Amino acid sequence: KVVAVIPARLSSTRLPNKVLLDIFQLPMIEHVRRRALLSQAFDEVYVATCDQEIVDYIESIGGKAIMTSTSHERASDRSAEALLEIEKI
Repeated sequence: KVVAVIPARLSSTRLPNKVLLDIFQLPMIEHVRRRALLSQAFDEVYVATCDQEIVDYIESIGGKAIMTSTSHERASDRSAEALLEIEKI
């Protein structure tokens, strides 16, 4: 099984709330998620985040989200935590 994990958080220092900014009537994270789904390379696509607002949005559109710790300094750490949780599903 091939899984895509898209790390996302609201507390970006350069552009806060970037992942939920509207781009052509869709939040940025939805554009990224849709591109991953269109690739047909993945069996599943998850968004890994420490923000409930992102989880709520992704789940409201039928997507899959994994809640992660707020302590991660890098996207790769957030993705690794999410993969450990996905393995349990």
